[in-house]
Amino acid sequence: MPYTGQCACGAVTLAIAGEPIATRQCWCRQCQQIAAGSPTNNAIFNAEDVAITGPLAQKTWTAASGNTLTFHFCPACGSQVFGQSSARMHLKTVRFGVLDADHGLAPQAIIWTDDAPAWAQIDPTLKSWPQQPPAPPPAS
Repeated sequence: MPYTGQCACGAVTLAIAGEPIATRQCWCRQCQQIAAGSPTNNAIFNAEDVAITGPLAQKTWTAASGNTLTFHFCPACGSQVFGQSSARMHLKTVRFGVLDADHGLAPQAIIWTDDAPAWAQIDPTLKSWPQQPPAPPPAS
């Protein structure tokens, strides 16, 4: 498996069989709320490549994009595991923090920069979008 991981308490584990379609840093308000004021850093995988064991809780809301977002997290320790959009159910957006420390991934793009606070450090070398980015390319 190219990627493995677990939540902070170890109750939820991941084994991911494929490479990410994209990696992104997200500054939307919902991500700032679940990341204690920071952006989330995410790897987008084909849903079928992501195997998760252990209990998950979830919270669903309507995002600024108009899509319904569901965030899945460990009910014991609260670690964010992945998010999923109603517009892209074939994808799972896995949080970098739940992947094993040696995953080697970094954001390739930054999204929802209009929602970033004035003090945010936006990497000028990365492609960025002020709001909703284009959908990742389809899996090959």
